[in-house]
Amino acid sequence: MMQAHYFQHVAFEGLGSIEDWLKKRGYQISSTQFYQSFELPEVSDVDFLLVMGGPMSVNEESQYPWLAAEKQFIRQFIETGKPLLGICLGAQLIASAMGARVYPNKEKEIGWWPIQAVANNNASAFQFPETTSVFHWHGETFDLPEGAERIAESYGCLNQAFQLGNLVIGLQFHLETTQDSAQALVDHCADELQPAPYVQSAAEILSVDMKNYQNINQLMSGLLEYLHGSQHQLETK
Repeated sequence: MMQAHYFQHVAFEGLGSIEDWLKKRGYQISSTQFYQSFELPEVSDVDFLLVMGGPMSVNEESQYPWLAAEKQFIRQFIETGKPLLGICLGAQLIASAMGARVYPNKEKEIGWWPIQAVANNNASAFQFPETTSVFHWHGETFDLPEGAERIAESYGCLNQAFQLGNLVIGLQFHLETTQDSAQALVDHCADELQPAPYVQSAAEILSVDMKNYQNINQLMSGLLEYLHGSQHQLETK
């Protein structure tokens, strides 16, 4: 059985819609919950790694000493050539692990804002819709790691998504968000909802149509299928 492992940094940012996709695909699911314990699996035991979000910065290793070990694990996992998805903090951790700078973005993006697909030279890269509304909750950004290609951008943040080869993708935004996980973020991080160009109010965030969640969750399923399929193609070559 294939093993999916996820890194969780706070109790209120879990797998969201990703869990259903993993179960349907027959993955066994395990996790490291850094807010409770510090148990890392063997790199060789993991077939699909997911690195979730969190309110901390990748640069706060003195406050969160597990960050250094997590980055080392990510580096080692990328070398195995197996699929890896990083979301928000997770994308920033991939960037940092691969030597890129992570720093405050000029604007915070919180709420439902559009992203735009970026055309690039990699014909086999994951293709986002030309423009689509997705859920954001981030204040930092990153430089692209060496060899990575930008695959999505927004008006508030240039590097919204990147791809490293065909098996590593980092997203600044959240496609896994459900109504429950959006509510949990509002409940735990309401202090961040200060008026700004790309920051919505709690009411605006929570009043969107159910179709918004269905659209992003469907896009997440497509992205996971892409990573899963890219791995299968490599194994059959």
